[in-house]
Amino acid sequence: MVPSPDTHPPLRVAVLGCGVVGTEVVRRLVTDGDELAARVGARLELVGIGVRDADVERDPVVDRALLTTDAASLVEKADVVVEVMGGIEPARTLLLHAVAHGAGVVTANKALLAQDGPTLYAAADAAGVDLYYEAAVAGAIPIVRPVREQLAGDTVQRVLGIVNGTTNYVLDTMTTQGLGLDEVVAEAQRLGYAEADPTADVEGYDAAAKAAILASLAFHTRVALDDVDRTGITGLTADDVAWAARTGHVLKLLAVAERATGQDGTAGVLVRVQPVLVTADHPLASVRGAFNAVFVEAEAAGELMFYGRGAGGAPTSSAVLGDLVQVARHRVLGGKGPVESSYAALPVLPAGDARSRYQVRLEVADRPGVLAAVAGALADQGVSVEAVRQTTALDADGRPVATLVITTHTATERALRATVDVVDALDAVHRVVQVLPVL
Repeated sequence: MVPSPDTHPPLRVAVLGCGVVGTEVVRRLVTDGDELAARVGARLELVGIGVRDADVERDPVVDRALLTTDAASLVEKADVVVEVMGGIEPARTLLLHAVAHGAGVVTANKALLAQDGPTLYAAADAAGVDLYYEAAVAGAIPIVRPVREQLAGDTVQRVLGIVNGTTNYVLDTMTTQGLGLDEVVAEAQRLGYAEADPTADVEGYDAAAKAAILASLAFHTRVALDDVDRTGITGLTADDVAWAARTGHVLKLLAVAERATGQDGTAGVLVRVQPVLVTADHPLASVRGAFNAVFVEAEAAGELMFYGRGAGGAPTSSAVLGDLVQVARHRVLGGKGPVESSYAALPVLPAGDARSRYQVRLEVADRPGVLAAVAGALADQGVSVEAVRQTTALDADGRPVATLVITTHTATERALRATVDVVDALDAVHRVVQVLPVL
């Protein structure tokens, strides 16, 4: 039973960062104080907000008297530290400092966890304090706790995630409006879905960090950001999106983490971020706009899907406050949350071991025998053809040019890439336009 808040001393909460998410966390602490106290069994007292510049104009909900640029001193007097400042440093140093002083930690910092999570996990475990990070993966979507706790007795086989709202908005808009990538990215920036520098989103870095965290949790194995094979969406065109629709698919940037067997028979995990052709009847195909979704395939539980808003101040603050309540309850009632589980220590396999169906789009000469030559080249490399689609149009000089869209049976990425090189060298092939995995 949760005790009355009046019977327990207040818990001191420090917030590091006061941007969009930090402001919403502060708002919730101020406006929902009584409700949170009843859930925790103690009042949550906001003792300070660490910022880089205390003079910046802020939302009126933020008490300017609580702002400080001395974050190191602030964390020393906190029972729980909420970090929503982002970046590697000074966040890493501040969180280690907080843990060393006995504070529990709630963080939304995906980049830090993907790059140096084990250091933080080890420090928190040694100090006997909590480290929670639900907001680091998919905003408001509860996925960390289900994978880390609810599925702890199961065997996760694969995790598929649309974990970046910006890229999902861009690809969805390209699909529905027939626009080009640059035009839609500019629109996403105007709407606030994309940063002024959208590189982290469109090049897949943000999704890769989240993929590393999800893979580490799902497979009880340490997976770092550098282990994730990453391809962003900048190479995609309006034609790619249109061809996806013609063949019954939707283009999505997916984070994919799965158990696999390597070329030498080694059991391991594959982790990658890449544009994927998702069949129109798959649940992930219906995820629209800036929404996120994570699809989990487990041995006993079967298929599970978690869907919701993956970014934004209010949605992300929901995940942060959920973690804060959990950590605070442990301070009041005793106990401690789960620690890092990396006992499996599976090797991260090279991207070439990934197995998938593929769609290969070619521009070829429009003459007899071309399809047979291409199919023969694929067969020589051990890649079989599942389906072929062909259209013909005139090039700029009025000459007929055929587009071949070949869907393969399942093959390794290594074999597929070798096959594409051979096909590209055929005299009848003008160019390989696009190669995409098919889910």
